[in-house]
Amino acid sequence: MGDNSSFWDSLIFAHPVCVNWKSEAEGSIYHLASILFVVGYMGGSGFFGLLYIFFLLGLGFLCSSVWSWLDVCAADIFSWNFILFVICFIQFIYVTYQVRSVAFDKEFQDLYSAMFQPLGISLTVFRKIVRCCDEEVVTLEKEHCYAMQGKTPIDKLSLLLSGRIRVTVDGEFLHYIFPLQFLDSPEWDSLRPSEEGIFQVTLTAETDCRYVTWRRKKLYLLFAKHRFISRVFSILIGDDIANKLYALNDRVNLGKGFRYDIRLPNFYHESVPSTPKRQPADHFQNNSRQH
Repeated sequence: MGDNSSFWDSLIFAHPVCVNWKSEAEGSIYHLASILFVVGYMGGSGFFGLLYIFFLLGLGFLCSSVWSWLDVCAADIFSWNFILFVICFIQFIYVTYQVRSVAFDKEFQDLYSAMFQPLGISLTVFRKIVRCCDEEVVTLEKEHCYAMQGKTPIDKLSLLLSGRIRVTVDGEFLHYIFPLQFLDSPEWDSLRPSEEGIFQVTLTAETDCRYVTWRRKKLYLLFAKHRFISRVFSILIGDDIANKLYALNDRVNLGKGFRYDIRLPNFYHESVPSTPKRQPADHFQNNSRQH
């Protein structure tokens, strides 16, 4: 115990207390390094936040190395700052390589910025989503059908990137599908992973369209491996179905009857025959007295 106490005493109290402080300030290089440290630690998260932090911290350690070499003339201070500069430089190169490795085509980059980035999805996670659709964008020409009523099997999930899709049932217009909306979210939600089904509506391109598509089985395998991606798609699909439901709300009432959208089996109004008016109680009493 005595040896331990003497060690700590020597470590804490062995150094003389500063009595005479230097009147002159350090050189501009030292202050520049301090400013770079302060600004560098204000960086955010994500790849670009890491690039920001490592770049400014690296410059700060480089300035500290120059200051320790020219002004302080201390080999140990120079060595530590130069080592930290090398570490930051290596990290900057590594993060830059990662950013380049997750670069996408413009359409996928726009999709990420508009739909996935606001949800806090990182580029690495989005890369898994893009790889699941084979990084392919499909073109659907005008007046061509994406799905035909009673014929096309429900075996994929697609997201419209550009153009406009018309949804009809028995030749009657239901609603439009616009960019950044799923083409078959109601069909996806109506089936369990082990079930199979057929489209009950027809989806026709009103203009030249571009969309990405994920095969059903492949997407479920991705969900099984990454539960976070499964929750993200669940939120996006639920929001998409709700928007389609609101779009149909103004078209539900058709005079005497009601129409339900067969794409939304959980939200519909059935036609109910008009119930006969209830006869007043006095009328039943008079009839009973006559009999």
